[in-house]
Amino acid sequence: MLSLPLRREKGLGPLLLLLLVAGYAVSDSESSDYSQTEVLPESFPSAPAEPLPEFQLEPEDAFIVKNRPVQMRCRAAPATQIYFKCNGEWVNQNDHVTRESLDQASGLVVREVDISVSRTQVEELFGLEDYWCQCVAWSSAGTTKSSRAYVRIAYLRKNFEQEPLGREVRLDQEVLLQCRPPEGMPPAEVDWLKNEDVIEPSQDSNFLMTIDHDLIIKQARLSDTANYTCVARNVVAKRRSSTATLIVYVSGGWSSWTEWAECNARCGRGWQRRTRSCTNPAPLNGGAFCEGPPFQRVTCTTLCPVDGGWTEWAKWSACGTECTHWRSRECQAPPPRNGGKHCSGSMMESKNCTEGLCTRNKKISIEQASHPLSPGMGVAVYAGLVGALLLCVILVLCVAVLAYRHRCRHLHGDITDSSSALTAAFHPGNYKPPRQDNPHLLQPSAPPDLTASAGTFRGPLFSMQQAVNDSPHKIPMTMSPLLDPLPNLKIKVYNSSTLSSMELPGDARSLTDGEILRLTPMGTVGRERDAHAGHTLSREPGLSTSATLGHLGGRLTIPNTGVSLLVPSGTIPQGKFYEMYLIINKWEKTTLPSEGSQTVLTPVVSCGPTGMLLNRPVVLTLPHCAQLDTPTPDWTLTLKTQTHQGAWEEVLTVGEETLSSPCYLQLEEESCHVLMEQLGTYGLVGQSCPPQPACKRLQLALFGPRAPCLSLDYTLRIYCIQDTAHALKEVMDLERSLGGVLLEDTKPLLFKDSYHNLRLSIHDIPHTHWRSKLLAKYQEIPFYHIWSGSQRPLHCAFSLERGSLAVSQLTCKICVRQVEGEGQIFQLHTDIQETLPPHSPIPSGGCCLPSSQVGPYAFRLPASIRQKICTSLDAPSARGCDWRLLAHSLGFDRYLNYFATKPSPTGVLLDLWEACHQGDADLVSLAGALEEMGKSEVLVVMTTEVDC
Repeated sequence: MLSLPLRREKGLGPLLLLLLVAGYAVSDSESSDYSQTEVLPESFPSAPAEPLPEFQLEPEDAFIVKNRPVQMRCRAAPATQIYFKCNGEWVNQNDHVTRESLDQASGLVVREVDISVSRTQVEELFGLEDYWCQCVAWSSAGTTKSSRAYVRIAYLRKNFEQEPLGREVRLDQEVLLQCRPPEGMPPAEVDWLKNEDVIEPSQDSNFLMTIDHDLIIKQARLSDTANYTCVARNVVAKRRSSTATLIVYVSGGWSSWTEWAECNARCGRGWQRRTRSCTNPAPLNGGAFCEGPPFQRVTCTTLCPVDGGWTEWAKWSACGTECTHWRSRECQAPPPRNGGKHCSGSMMESKNCTEGLCTRNKKISIEQASHPLSPGMGVAVYAGLVGALLLCVILVLCVAVLAYRHRCRHLHGDITDSSSALTAAFHPGNYKPPRQDNPHLLQPSAPPDLTASAGTFRGPLFSMQQAVNDSPHKIPMTMSPLLDPLPNLKIKVYNSSTLSSMELPGDARSLTDGEILRLTPMGTVGRERDAHAGHTLSREPGLSTSATLGHLGGRLTIPNTGVSLLVPSGTIPQGKFYEMYLIINKWEKTTLPSEGSQTVLTPVVSCGPTGMLLNRPVVLTLPHCAQLDTPTPDWTLTLKTQTHQGAWEEVLTVGEETLSSPCYLQLEEESCHVLMEQLGTYGLVGQSCPPQPACKRLQLALFGPRAPCLSLDYTLRIYCIQDTAHALKEVMDLERSLGGVLLEDTKPLLFKDSYHNLRLSIHDIPHTHWRSKLLAKYQEIPFYHIWSGSQRPLHCAFSLERGSLAVSQLTCKICVRQVEGEGQIFQLHTDIQETLPPHSPIPSGGCCLPSSQVGPYAFRLPASIRQKICTSLDAPSARGCDWRLLAHSLGFDRYLNYFATKPSPTGVLLDLWEACHQGDADLVSLAGALEEMGKSEVLVVMTTEVDC
């Protein structure tokens, strides 16, 4: 670019110099009001018409690092003069460095000016306003001002506001490492180092950095064991926090027991042992070693072999036609036992007893044998043959009659809908389904392998009386049809909307409806006792169900809550009927069973009528929110019941059952099943079992207005509820009445027993259109309110205000986190002017089952097959292949003594299996357990019955 000498119009330069020397300055307010339309002084020389100056380069914000001054630069064209103005005052002309050039394209004069700003100049400015500078450019057409550029002194403090702390965490646990960088200008940027390598969350999705510079490891891996450092940097310096060491440990777990070794004594009393190793998994990085002994030893007795010995010879027999007599002896002194040798030698001995007279006798015998039969002997033979023939004819007629009756029974014994005992897995006897192409365990097209060797189960032996089957009449293990017509039964079922009936059994068919109602005295007594106890059992729709049940039993289910009551066949005495009910108690209408640090894990449920006589246990199913998939038992779980006076009593503690315990509790991941013989009000509570804190499963639900928002205010509500279908249903019903709708899918949250509150905050609000009315940075729900489970539903509201009614889009983030614990983030993007559709997710455990099922329809396993399984497994087996092995295969062997005290242990196990599998309609799990046990005869019956 061609450099030209400084051009000064005549009279312009001296005038500007005079103004500067005389201290002429324009005030701040005047400079801000200075417009491009101001008329130049008359003393300015005339010039050709030019456009207003246009800045090609404007001054930029700058930071003074240490004591090094910063350079401010601007460039404009066309420009006669350019001067800097800082904090409302003109910069001395001598401090300007000016360069001039000519734009070859436009032919306009381009002027560029630099100034230097020192640390001293910035520090001399006192007040709240920052130091700023701007350029003013002149041309013959007027003046133009640049934007302001701010000059600040850069710094970075040495001490971190919060440094990360080292931790020891278990495998797959979420980890939060906190870091608050030092105060600085400009604000410091933060990086995380893992063993001196920079962590890039975009390359490893297991890492997450929050807006507060915290590092979150979603699931701790063994490879995440490392030293972590928080590094803060800006233009001044770089600061490193102290190093935090994270150790990911694995607690040891026992392997399966080996088979019992052979008894070490070949004869007599000895011992045998089995072992296990702490390798499933092996402890790592300081994880806890397995608790308990690595081996078990039990006594054993091996019977000693006993060789057999001969008894004394018996007396000689009388002399026979063969001229010999005999004598014998037996190998019974002693008899051979336990693999002992049998006696050697002959058992009988003979010798001649006629001293040479045997030849004559033999001749006589030969002569008699050669003669034909005498007439008398022939008549006797013919009479015997005729009698035998008549007997055969009679037997053939009897067999024909029995076969005809048997065939008639099959032809006329159709199974109708009113007496069918089958579920979705079985078909009526007069209907044969087509064969399917795909093989199935219970389909005859693919018969199971019945030649597999039976598995053995070694466990403690229980002394029991002779096992008694579930029903009063045993069915022998034959191939006879199992699907006989069921007896007619009339049962009135009372629901909120329908009333159905079936037929009464023989002696009860003549009873009137009034007499049927009088057969339920215990239900009336139970309700009177409940009312007398002082607490009301609410029969609200969706929270209760009832039905009249008899000897055939049934199932009560509250839909979409996971709560059900299974009443097995034979529970209610023959000929009696009870109106049974199942109710979920509302939290505001009942006292809770928690005390101290305990927490309620299930809804409080009442079943009745209380005080009724039960012949066998019923099964109550409750959903729970305890996190149970941890390597160590973190919970102490207790089942409690409410007395008629309203007080709560402990029924049993899981893992501490004794023979006097009235119930048995089977735990699953999301529900528990209680076998009990006394109806009433029950709830499950828990508390942490040291040293590890327990965790509850919670759900977070975000709601907003469903209808279009017609005001400037907009409210978001976030609920924190227990992770059960009943709790979510309760919140959905509440929001539906308030006109709210679920904006996002619910998110799970593990809430730890750590005495830390739940913190909720909102971020990334578009401040140009929205404003939060929340004064604090976050809201908190106290720990005890969530942990106790006594206040429901808990929620926080975020009130927002939009700038105008034209604003319709809302995007933001809502963070929900337990302090020093786990958290979730809602990414919200919604149009508040639209009518949102109802969002009703299917709750977990909320299967769409009918509210009540009466008689055989309530059970997956037909009574005939159930009877044969009980007959086969109730009797104790020396090899352990009985009901104990079935309990082991089904996972019900936590406390076998409970089942051993029942008349039919197999029947109670099958009742528990029915309750655990009410949501699926197949019998694969049960058939697989029987196949593993080697019970081929029962499996053949099940397969045959499915095909029939």
